[in-house]
Amino acid sequence: MRWTGPDGFEADDSTDRVDVDVVHGFLSTSYWAEGFPRDVVERSIAGSLNLGVYAADGTMVSFARMVTDRATFAWLADVFVLPEYRGHGLGRFVVSTLLEHPDLRGVRRTMLATADAHELYRSYGFAGLEDPDRMMVIRRDPAELYGRR
Repeated sequence: MRWTGPDGFEADDSTDRVDVDVVHGFLSTSYWAEGFPRDVVERSIAGSLNLGVYAADGTMVSFARMVTDRATFAWLADVFVLPEYRGHGLGRFVVSTLLEHPDLRGVRRTMLATADAHELYRSYGFAGLEDPDRMMVIRRDPAELYGRR
């Protein structure tokens, strides 16, 4: 599916169109995925509902993905806009378009983690956990999993 965005940008949920080099390039310098190998990023894209945002010339400029069963649960991840394309409303465009994706209608719980964009995500209806003691996590050090790069 395709959506028209601000200033002539286009969103597309085709995984085939995702520029893995752009996604890996950005994520490899992010606080949440620094050092992840390209093949890990490739597998994460293959297992997700993806939304790329593209300039008129086809260049991928923004990305977000939803890890989901498309029925009951979704996890919003890897949201970014390349620095040179910020200021066009593309962050809001990619997030709102993905949250409203037809494949996610009826999903009961959508979650995310962020270190620095709480107010932005609150504007979409996200809130802190009511009972954080219910949530648990297994954490593995990426350096141990993938080696130091």
